[in-house]
Amino acid sequence: MSYYFAQTQFFWLLLLIPILLIGYGLIQAARRRKVRSLGDEALVEQLMPSRSRSKGWVRMVLFCLAWLFFVTGLARPLIGAKLSERKTKGAEVMIVLDVSNSMLAQDYSPNRLERAKLSISRLVDKLKDDRIGLVVFAGRAFVQLPITTDYVSAKMFLGNISTGSVPVQGTAIGDAINTAIRSFSAQSEKSRAIIVITDGENHEDDPVAAAKDAADMGIVVYTIGVGSAQGQPIPMNGDLLKDRDGNIVVTKLDEKTLKDIASAGGGAYVHAGNDEFGLNPIINDIRKMEDEEFTSQVFEEFDEQFMYFFAVALALLVIEMLIGRRRSRKHLFDSKI
Repeated sequence: MSYYFAQTQFFWLLLLIPILLIGYGLIQAARRRKVRSLGDEALVEQLMPSRSRSKGWVRMVLFCLAWLFFVTGLARPLIGAKLSERKTKGAEVMIVLDVSNSMLAQDYSPNRLERAKLSISRLVDKLKDDRIGLVVFAGRAFVQLPITTDYVSAKMFLGNISTGSVPVQGTAIGDAINTAIRSFSAQSEKSRAIIVITDGENHEDDPVAAAKDAADMGIVVYTIGVGSAQGQPIPMNGDLLKDRDGNIVVTKLDEKTLKDIASAGGGAYVHAGNDEFGLNPIINDIRKMEDEEFTSQVFEEFDEQFMYFFAVALALLVIEMLIGRRRSRKHLFDSKI
């Protein structure tokens, strides 16, 4: 069984429960202070034999429990009753994102990396049945997100990416492409593409050979160049990054390498702009590929459960009203002597 809440935003209403309990406690404390001002508290209590302290708290607890079940019902609890196969058609796209320190250069607003993440996020919003995965790289490459159609998770993982995501600095584009190649699903054979987003500078392996290997497997490799030919300094800890000799490091876009990678991978090179980053024309090109059919296991035919929670809430409210506020005058085991 799979449990799911269709309207989770209603759970914010549960914050009223501690407010109600604290508020009632403050009212009771103020009432006790008022009773003490009238005289001896025990004597005053004897003058009000029908007043019950405990029933007030019992009613408040019952009301809060009723509120808990009512809000849970509003959130629409569902139970998955059936596991079925879902078939979709689309492409598989692996985004390969450079997270080296050079991506902190500010020739894009606010910097290269954040601008790339924003563009990828907008791309995810436009996807329907396509699968997407994410590889991050610097001196090494890691799969940040396996290939998936879970776009909510994709955006969540994307938001957590920073230059600290890969501890080893550098620009190992070849390793990143090879990692992306291994990350495609076994179902995919035709519509597969890798999009490399990087400044292309200081590559440490042979990315062109890796792109050629991808093309031989039917995978198209695209590249998006981030940066400018004249270069930009790299902000680092409130200062500018410097080399061992104390000179300011300037990061420049290596367009030649990125064009060679795209050419070997059978794709295209795009220079990222501030307005059009370059992902949209590439995705339009990918959509021209033959769609593949993917099969996944999903829960369907969810059963609504809200009515049971509403019923419990109503029962608790009825009990709360029946308890009343006054102390019972008759006791079950009282007897006359």
